[in-house]
Amino acid sequence: MGINIGICETECAKAPCRELKLKVLRVKVPADNLLAQYGEKDEKVSLEDAQKASGDLEALMKRNRINAESDAIYMEKLKKDEDVALLRPLAKSIPTGWVRLDSLNDTQCAEALKAADKDDRVTAWDEVSFDDMNAMCTDCPLSWDKGRGCLGAFGPDNSQLPAIAQKAGCPLTASVPELAKSAKRLTPQDAAALLKEITMLRPALTADSKMAVRRYSGPLDRMEAVAKISIAENCGFYFF
Repeated sequence: MGINIGICETECAKAPCRELKLKVLRVKVPADNLLAQYGEKDEKVSLEDAQKASGDLEALMKRNRINAESDAIYMEKLKKDEDVALLRPLAKSIPTGWVRLDSLNDTQCAEALKAADKDDRVTAWDEVSFDDMNAMCTDCPLSWDKGRGCLGAFGPDNSQLPAIAQKAGCPLTASVPELAKSAKRLTPQDAAALLKEITMLRPALTADSKMAVRRYSGPLDRMEAVAKISIAENCGFYFF
């Protein structure tokens, strides 16, 4: 595992992904939540019922190219019309918990967002193609990692840069492992402090060893790039 650096892109009005990431399209609510009834449903047939109906479950799965590890036969996965006709009467409609917010009123939307885990959300950004994502990231003013985006590597968990920073009197860089664990949001003011530390750390690396210069000049360059953008665009950053 390693430690990475990221910009708080949704705090920057210039970020082309901002509105897309803030627009939530679907959320997953707990199964016992009343809003689940308004959500998407899986039409599926149990493996036992599919075996009884078909007489040869293995052959059915093979001709429809269904994964042998599947826990049920999902109607949407069936490719053969005759198998659809055979299993349709046996299919049961099971709520998935995923609810489209555009199918709810404002009160229900607020309730769904409150009930859903923050990781169980699909935004408009999630539905953008990889090619379009790459194009937006390449042109984004927050794309600090050589045009590859606003996330990049600080280094491995066992990086000695924090220890060198501790000796050099650079508390922010020294605390990077702890900051990564907490994912604490840092501010443009922290970015200004980080830039000052970087001016101290470059000679500290030289004083430590040639190996330290080779290993840790890259992380310093990346932290410097993030800090400068944080200040210029007035947005936060974090380690994770």
